[in-house]
Parts: sequence; C-alpha cells; structure tokens
Amino acid sequence: MKLAIMQPYLFPYLGYFQLIHSVDRFVVFDDVNFIKKGWVNRNNLLVNEAPLLFTVPLLGASQNRTIKDIQVSNEGDWKSRLLRTLAMSYGKAPCYVPVMSLVEEVLSATDCTISELNTKAIRAVCKHIGISTVIIPSSAIYNAGELKGQERILHICGQEQASHYHNPIGGIELYDRDRFLANGTQLFFLRSLLPVYQQWSDSFTPGLSIIDVLMFNSSSEVLRMMDDYELC
Repeated sequence: MKLAIMQPYLFPYLGYFQLIHSVDRFVVFDDVNFIKKGWVNRNNLLVNEAPLLFTVPLLGASQNRTIKDIQVSNEGDWKSRLLRTLAMSYGKAPCYVPVMSLVEEVLSATDCTISELNTKAIRAVCKHIGISTVIIPSSAIYNAGELKGQERILHICGQEQASHYHNPIGGIELYDRDRFLANGTQLFFLRSLLPVYQQWSDSFTPGLSIIDVLMFNSSSEVLRMMDDYELC
C-alpha cells in the first residue's frame, strides 16, 4: 500500500494533488502545529496576469496550537471578497461555472476549523477531477502526538503497513531511506513536472492554487496532468 502525508493546505497547487494521486491512502496531517506564513490558510490566484495572495482569516492562530484546533473566522466578508475576486479574474475562463460552484460549496461550511475547511476543499477537488485516493485526517486515527518529524511518519507508516511512502522532493534532506527500509517501507520522493497550460496570455505563471488550473482546464485534462511527475 502506498502512503503520503501532508499538512492540509488551502486549495493547494497542482503538485499536492499529484502526490495524492500517486498513492492509495493520503493522510491529512492536521494534529501538528500551525505554521504562520505557510500555505495552510493562504494561496495565490492569477489576477491581472500576476500572482495575488488570498488569505482565510483565523481565530487565535498560533504556532503553539495544532492545525485541527484553529477556527476559521466568520467575521467580515472574506468569503464574498474571494468569490468576487474569482468572478472578476476568471469569469471568462473556459471552466469557470463548474469550478465556481465547487468553491462556493466548499466555502458554505460554517463554524469549522481551517483543517476541516481545507480537507473539504481537497476532497472536493479530488472528486471533481477523478482522484479516488482514500483521504483521512491524522487526528482521527493515529495516536502518537508525542512523536516528532521522521519518527511520527514512520509510526503512521507502520500502523498502515505501508509498503511505499511518497514525500515531496523538498523533504529529501529530512528522511533516511535506510530507516524507512528497516521499518518495512520504501521511501520515494516525488518531483512535480508542472505542466504549462494556457492562461490569459502567452506568458505562464506556475505554482498557483489548483483553482487556477481548474479554471483553464477540464477535469479530464487536469487528471492527465496528475501523472506529470517523477519518483526518485
């Protein structure tokens, strides 16, 4: 069984979904500490042909609290502003209507944590493009919060009896292949080969939220992009 583990990011970029697609079971790592200025509550859209950061406001966000315990703020009109930004920036995109409906459904959640919101978004995107990987929050099953770093990952791999563990290439210095093998798991690193697709002009802006990819490409086209990666 192939396994991957990642923190719940907000409508993450294409490579995040390639990682999900590459495995049988994906663990949303929500019982680890929140990281400020990360991707848990913000991401980039294409506005006026340049990246624009959008942010979900949180209540009591702190690096001393776990992601699963941080509530999304219901104050202000951030949802309406985000939807207006999408309408203004992507209203003429080829796949605007179904993707806008998807985002509206995700944002309909009330009184939720940022982990719940992001997990809902991740599952909605996977369903939209046809990814069938099982997605589970770490807080729902795995009890070993005292373990940190590689040891926590190894513990989850052991519980799942994972034959393969896939991690983004950015973590190549964090994990020891021999240690994973001793645990009965082969460690692989995924290098995303981000495909170029048509946006508004001939210049291409990579690494944006999956929302941008979905706006310009059909679900079947995005599903084909899921295989544009290398394992090493």
